[in-house]
Amino acid sequence: MGTNILDLKGRVGLITGAGQGVGRAVALRFAENNAAGVVVNDFRLERAEAVAAEVEKLGVKALAAQCDVTDFAGVSAMFDKARAKFGAVDILVNNAGNAGPDPTKVVRKPFWDQQPEDWTPFMATNLYGVINCVRAAGPTMIERKYGKIVTVISDAGRVGEPFLEIYSAAKAGAAGFMRSIAKQLGRQWITANCVALGATRTPTTTARHEDPEATKRVLKVYQVKRLGEPEDAANMILFLSSDASSWITGQTIPVNGGYSFAM
Repeated sequence: MGTNILDLKGRVGLITGAGQGVGRAVALRFAENNAAGVVVNDFRLERAEAVAAEVEKLGVKALAAQCDVTDFAGVSAMFDKARAKFGAVDILVNNAGNAGPDPTKVVRKPFWDQQPEDWTPFMATNLYGVINCVRAAGPTMIERKYGKIVTVISDAGRVGEPFLEIYSAAKAGAAGFMRSIAKQLGRQWITANCVALGATRTPTTTARHEDPEATKRVLKVYQVKRLGEPEDAANMILFLSSDASSWITGQTIPVNGGYSFAM
Protein backbone atom coordinates (compact mmCIF):
# COMPACT_ATOMS: atom_id res chain seq x y z
CA MET A 1 0.00 0.00 0.00
CA GLY A 2 1.16 3.53 -0.73
CA THR A 3 1.83 6.15 1.92
CA ASN A 4 -1.02 8.52 2.74
CA ILE A 5 0.68 11.89 2.32
CA LEU A 6 -2.34 13.56 3.97
CA ASP A 7 -1.91 11.58 7.21
CA LEU A 8 -2.24 14.03 10.11
CA LYS A 9 0.08 11.85 12.21
CA GLY A 10 -1.95 11.93 15.41
CA ARG A 11 -2.24 15.69 15.61
CA VAL A 12 -5.17 17.65 17.03
CA GLY A 13 -7.27 20.03 14.97
CA LEU A 14 -9.72 22.74 16.01
CA ILE A 15 -12.25 23.89 13.42
CA THR A 16 -14.45 26.92 14.00
CA GLY A 17 -17.98 27.01 12.65
CA ALA A 18 -17.82 23.23 12.24
CA GLY A 19 -21.42 22.38 13.10
CA GLN A 20 -22.40 22.21 9.43
CA GLY A 21 -21.23 22.76 5.87
CA VAL A 22 -17.53 23.13 5.13
CA GLY A 23 -16.50 22.97 8.80
CA ARG A 24 -18.30 19.65 9.30
CA ALA A 25 -16.65 18.24 6.16
CA VAL A 26 -13.23 19.30 7.48
CA ALA A 27 -13.86 17.67 10.87
CA LEU A 28 -14.73 14.39 9.17
CA ARG A 29 -11.73 14.59 6.83
CA PHE A 30 -9.48 15.06 9.84
CA ALA A 31 -11.01 12.03 11.53
CA GLU A 32 -10.53 9.96 8.37
CA ASN A 33 -6.86 10.93 8.14
CA ASN A 34 -5.43 9.99 11.53
CA ALA A 35 -6.10 13.02 13.68
CA ALA A 36 -5.71 12.22 17.37
CA GLY A 37 -8.54 14.57 18.24
CA VAL A 38 -10.94 17.04 16.67
CA VAL A 39 -12.38 20.09 18.42
CA VAL A 40 -15.70 20.95 16.82
CA ASN A 41 -16.63 24.57 17.43
CA ASP A 42 -19.99 26.11 16.70
CA PHE A 43 -22.07 28.92 18.12
CA ARG A 44 -24.88 26.38 18.58
CA LEU A 45 -23.82 23.61 20.95
CA GLU A 46 -26.27 21.06 19.57
CA ARG A 47 -24.71 21.33 16.12
CA ALA A 48 -21.19 20.97 17.53
CA GLU A 49 -22.29 17.93 19.53
CA ALA A 50 -23.86 16.28 16.48
CA VAL A 51 -20.68 16.61 14.42
CA ALA A 52 -18.50 15.55 17.37
CA ALA A 53 -20.60 12.38 17.56
CA GLU A 54 -19.95 11.74 13.85
CA VAL A 55 -16.22 12.15 14.43
CA GLU A 56 -16.27 9.68 17.30
CA LYS A 57 -18.13 7.14 15.16
CA LEU A 58 -15.03 7.21 12.97
CA GLY A 59 -12.94 6.18 15.99
CA VAL A 60 -11.44 9.58 16.80
CA LYS A 61 -11.86 11.52 20.03
CA ALA A 62 -13.81 14.74 19.73
CA LEU A 63 -14.72 17.77 21.81
CA ALA A 64 -17.82 19.85 21.12
CA ALA A 65 -17.01 23.47 21.95
CA GLN A 66 -19.67 26.17 21.99
CA CYS A 67 -18.17 29.61 21.43
CA ASP A 68 -18.73 32.83 19.50
CA VAL A 69 -15.39 33.52 17.82
CA THR A 70 -15.94 37.26 18.17
CA ASP A 71 -15.66 36.89 21.98
CA PHE A 72 -11.95 36.72 22.86
CA ALA A 73 -12.59 35.49 26.41
CA GLY A 74 -14.79 32.72 25.05
CA VAL A 75 -12.20 31.79 22.43
CA SER A 76 -9.46 31.65 25.08
CA ALA A 77 -11.61 29.41 27.28
CA MET A 78 -12.30 27.11 24.32
CA PHE A 79 -8.58 26.66 23.66
CA ASP A 80 -7.96 26.01 27.35
CA LYS A 81 -10.57 23.23 27.29
CA ALA A 82 -9.08 21.77 24.13
CA ARG A 83 -5.58 21.69 25.62
CA ALA A 84 -6.90 20.21 28.85
CA LYS A 85 -8.47 17.34 26.89
CA PHE A 86 -5.87 16.76 24.17
CA GLY A 87 -2.69 18.43 25.42
CA ALA A 88 -2.33 20.74 22.42
CA VAL A 89 -4.01 22.19 19.36
CA ASP A 90 -1.70 21.59 16.40
CA ILE A 91 -4.03 22.70 13.60
CA LEU A 92 -6.40 25.67 13.56
CA VAL A 93 -8.98 26.04 10.81
CA ASN A 94 -10.72 29.41 10.86
CA ASN A 95 -13.94 28.48 9.11
CA ALA A 96 -16.60 30.50 10.96
CA GLY A 97 -17.80 33.27 8.70
CA ASN A 98 -20.65 34.88 6.80
CA ALA A 99 -22.68 37.30 8.94
CA GLY A 100 -22.03 35.66 12.29
CA PRO A 101 -24.17 33.40 14.45
CA ASP A 102 -27.49 35.07 13.60
CA PRO A 103 -27.52 36.31 9.99
CA THR A 104 -31.27 37.03 10.22
CA LYS A 105 -30.38 40.20 12.11
CA VAL A 106 -28.44 41.53 9.14
CA VAL A 107 -30.46 43.82 6.90
CA ARG A 108 -29.44 43.61 3.25
CA LYS A 109 -29.42 47.07 1.72
CA PRO A 110 -27.16 49.14 -0.54
CA PHE A 111 -23.85 50.19 0.97
CA TRP A 112 -24.86 53.84 0.64
CA ASP A 113 -27.83 53.23 2.92
CA GLN A 114 -25.86 51.31 5.56
CA GLN A 115 -24.74 52.60 8.94
CA PRO A 116 -21.54 51.57 10.76
CA GLU A 117 -23.48 49.16 12.98
CA ASP A 118 -24.51 47.25 9.84
CA TRP A 119 -20.87 46.43 9.18
CA THR A 120 -20.14 44.88 12.57
CA PRO A 121 -21.46 41.32 11.97
CA PHE A 122 -19.26 40.86 8.91
CA MET A 123 -16.13 42.48 10.31
CA ALA A 124 -16.46 40.81 13.71
CA THR A 125 -16.81 37.24 12.50
CA ASN A 126 -14.71 37.23 9.33
CA LEU A 127 -11.80 39.36 10.57
CA TYR A 128 -11.79 39.75 14.34
CA GLY A 129 -12.87 36.13 14.83
CA VAL A 130 -9.81 35.00 12.87
CA ILE A 131 -7.54 37.33 14.84
CA ASN A 132 -8.97 36.08 18.16
CA CYS A 133 -8.41 32.44 17.31
CA VAL A 134 -4.88 32.92 15.98
CA ARG A 135 -4.00 34.91 19.09
CA ALA A 136 -5.26 32.05 21.27
CA ALA A 137 -3.60 29.30 19.25
CA GLY A 138 -0.25 30.91 18.46
CA PRO A 139 1.72 30.91 21.71
CA THR A 140 1.50 27.15 22.22
CA MET A 141 2.33 26.51 18.57
CA ILE A 142 5.38 28.73 18.91
CA GLU A 143 6.43 26.92 22.07
CA ARG A 144 6.07 23.52 20.37
CA LYS A 145 7.62 24.77 17.10
CA TYR A 146 4.82 23.30 15.03
CA GLY A 147 1.48 24.50 13.75
CA LYS A 148 -0.87 24.69 10.80
CA ILE A 149 -3.26 27.62 10.44
CA VAL A 150 -5.79 27.64 7.62
CA THR A 151 -8.34 30.43 7.18
CA VAL A 152 -11.34 30.05 4.91
CA ILE A 153 -11.99 33.23 2.98
CA SER A 154 -14.02 33.92 -0.13
CA ASP A 155 -13.22 34.92 -3.67
CA ALA A 156 -15.07 38.09 -2.65
CA GLY A 157 -11.94 38.89 -0.66
CA ARG A 158 -9.66 38.19 -3.64
CA VAL A 159 -11.44 39.93 -6.48
CA GLY A 160 -14.23 41.93 -4.81
CA GLU A 161 -17.96 41.48 -5.18
CA PRO A 162 -20.58 44.18 -5.75
CA PHE A 163 -23.14 44.43 -2.95
CA LEU A 164 -20.78 42.50 -0.64
CA GLU A 165 -18.48 45.42 0.11
CA ILE A 166 -17.94 44.86 3.84
CA TYR A 167 -17.83 41.07 3.57
CA SER A 168 -15.22 41.43 0.82
CA ALA A 169 -13.22 43.85 2.95
CA ALA A 170 -13.31 41.56 5.99
CA LYS A 171 -12.19 38.52 3.99
CA ALA A 172 -9.42 40.51 2.31
CA GLY A 173 -8.33 41.70 5.75
CA ALA A 174 -8.19 38.14 7.03
CA ALA A 175 -5.99 37.17 4.08
CA GLY A 176 -3.63 40.07 4.74
CA PHE A 177 -3.46 39.15 8.41
CA MET A 178 -2.59 35.56 7.52
CA ARG A 179 0.23 36.67 5.22
CA SER A 180 1.67 38.69 8.08
CA ILE A 181 1.40 35.71 10.44
CA ALA A 182 3.08 33.50 7.84
CA LYS A 183 6.07 35.83 7.67
CA GLN A 184 6.28 36.06 11.44
CA LEU A 185 5.95 32.36 12.28
CA GLY A 186 7.65 30.51 9.43
CA ARG A 187 10.87 30.11 11.41
CA GLN A 188 8.89 28.35 14.12
CA TRP A 189 7.76 25.78 11.50
CA ILE A 190 4.22 27.18 11.55
CA THR A 191 2.45 27.66 8.23
CA ALA A 192 -0.46 30.03 7.63
CA ASN A 193 -2.56 29.90 4.47
CA CYS A 194 -6.00 30.80 3.16
CA VAL A 195 -8.49 28.89 1.05
CA ALA A 196 -10.72 31.16 -1.05
CA LEU A 197 -14.07 29.62 -1.93
CA GLY A 198 -16.39 30.30 -4.82
CA ALA A 199 -20.12 29.49 -4.77
CA THR A 200 -20.36 26.47 -2.50
CA ARG A 201 -23.45 24.49 -1.55
CA THR A 202 -23.88 24.67 2.25
CA PRO A 203 -26.89 24.87 4.60
CA THR A 204 -26.62 28.66 4.64
CA THR A 205 -26.68 28.90 0.83
CA THR A 206 -29.19 26.14 0.00
CA ALA A 207 -32.15 28.48 -0.43
CA ARG A 208 -30.08 30.67 -2.75
CA HIS A 209 -29.39 27.72 -5.05
CA GLU A 210 -32.85 26.15 -5.16
CA ASP A 211 -33.77 27.97 -8.38
CA PRO A 212 -32.10 26.08 -11.28
CA GLU A 213 -32.24 29.12 -13.54
CA ALA A 214 -30.61 31.35 -10.92
CA THR A 215 -27.89 28.75 -10.39
CA LYS A 216 -27.36 28.52 -14.14
CA ARG A 217 -26.82 32.28 -14.25
CA VAL A 218 -24.31 32.07 -11.41
CA LEU A 219 -22.39 29.30 -13.15
CA LYS A 220 -22.00 31.28 -16.38
CA VAL A 221 -18.75 32.71 -15.06
CA TYR A 222 -17.48 29.36 -13.73
CA GLN A 223 -15.30 27.14 -15.89
CA VAL A 224 -16.41 23.95 -14.09
CA LYS A 225 -20.18 24.05 -14.43
CA ARG A 226 -21.26 22.97 -10.99
CA LEU A 227 -21.47 24.45 -7.52
CA GLY A 228 -18.74 23.65 -5.07
CA GLU A 229 -19.42 21.07 -2.38
CA PRO A 230 -18.14 21.21 1.22
CA GLU A 231 -15.85 18.28 0.43
CA ASP A 232 -14.10 20.31 -2.30
CA ALA A 233 -13.06 22.85 0.30
CA ALA A 234 -12.30 20.20 2.92
CA ASN A 235 -9.89 18.38 0.63
CA MET A 236 -7.74 21.49 0.15
CA ILE A 237 -7.93 22.36 3.85
CA LEU A 238 -6.80 18.84 4.73
CA PHE A 239 -3.82 19.21 2.37
CA LEU A 240 -2.83 22.54 3.95
CA SER A 241 -3.24 20.99 7.41
CA SER A 242 -0.94 18.08 6.63
CA ASP A 243 2.82 17.88 6.29
CA ALA A 244 2.35 17.44 2.53
CA SER A 245 2.15 21.25 2.45
CA SER A 246 5.11 21.93 4.72
CA TRP A 247 6.77 24.29 2.20
CA ILE A 248 3.62 26.28 1.46
CA THR A 249 2.85 29.35 3.55
CA GLY A 250 1.42 32.83 3.13
CA GLN A 251 -0.70 31.73 0.17
CA THR A 252 -4.34 32.20 -0.74
CA ILE A 253 -5.44 29.21 -2.80
CA PRO A 254 -8.73 29.42 -4.71
CA VAL A 255 -11.11 26.46 -4.66
CA ASN A 256 -13.68 27.94 -6.97
CA GLY A 257 -14.36 25.98 -10.14
CA GLY A 258 -12.43 28.54 -12.16
CA TYR A 259 -14.55 31.54 -11.17
CA SER A 260 -11.30 33.49 -10.95
CA PHE A 261 -7.69 32.49 -11.44
CA ALA A 262 -4.69 32.84 -9.12
CA MET A 263 -1.77 34.63 -10.79
